[in-house]
Amino acid sequence: MAQEARYIYSIAKMGTRVSLGEIGIEKTEVFTIPYKDIAAVVHSCQPLAYDTLDKAQAEEWVLSHSYVIDQAMKKFGSVLPFSFDVILKGEDSAILEWLGKNYSLLLLDLEKVKGKAEYTIQIYYDYDVLASRVLLGDAKLMDLKGQIERESRGKAYLLGKKLDQKVKALVSIEAARLADKSLTEIKSQVDELKIDGKRWTPDNYKGLSLLASYSCLVRDDMAARLGETLDEINCMEGFRVRFTGPWPAFSFVNCRELS
Repeated sequence: MAQEARYIYSIAKMGTRVSLGEIGIEKTEVFTIPYKDIAAVVHSCQPLAYDTLDKAQAEEWVLSHSYVIDQAMKKFGSVLPFSFDVILKGEDSAILEWLGKNYSLLLLDLEKVKGKAEYTIQIYYDYDVLASRVLLGDAKLMDLKGQIERESRGKAYLLGKKLDQKVKALVSIEAARLADKSLTEIKSQVDELKIDGKRWTPDNYKGLSLLASYSCLVRDDMAARLGETLDEINCMEGFRVRFTGPWPAFSFVNCRELS
């Protein structure tokens, strides 16, 4: 069994061996192992997983992992990021062998993300604001609302339930229309886009409904324009946009199996 291993953070488009300093997990020295014009960003370690029951320790390791990838991205440009705890048994020669085996595919992926970064977009809306808008825009519903105000308590309750159901259905339709509209606008300004499933909602967005959630691969020269488009949505009454990045392109690369 190999007594040494290399922890892999990312692959960069550069061809020299350099040290990034002691910025890795547990303050380890991070350095590059070059092969032709690409290099693995790594640190030396034992061939053991970083595993702990200490939640604070685990979070610190993950933050260190992300920090190294961010620093590599700043130093070398767009990189192919690896997920946490990818370890290849062996010394530098093992990394060189793996880079050689996967060179053509890694180079293609690096070209794909060159001059680009990943951004996340979440668009939220206030249900009550959108409900008021669709209600005011529908004469029949406004007539029903007026009728409710004139009826007895029992009948008003039943009509109120009917009104709520109709408004809810119209809000769903309007939300879908707005999501499609935003998707069309955003797609025109990004290279690739993935519709995300349910994402964690920050505390300051709770109480709002999620209209759309996207991960986007964006050229560096298009990021500001995309931000302006999202600002326009954010300025609409009842809407809030969460726009984060630039991040390494985790969602748009498929790093090869270590074998």
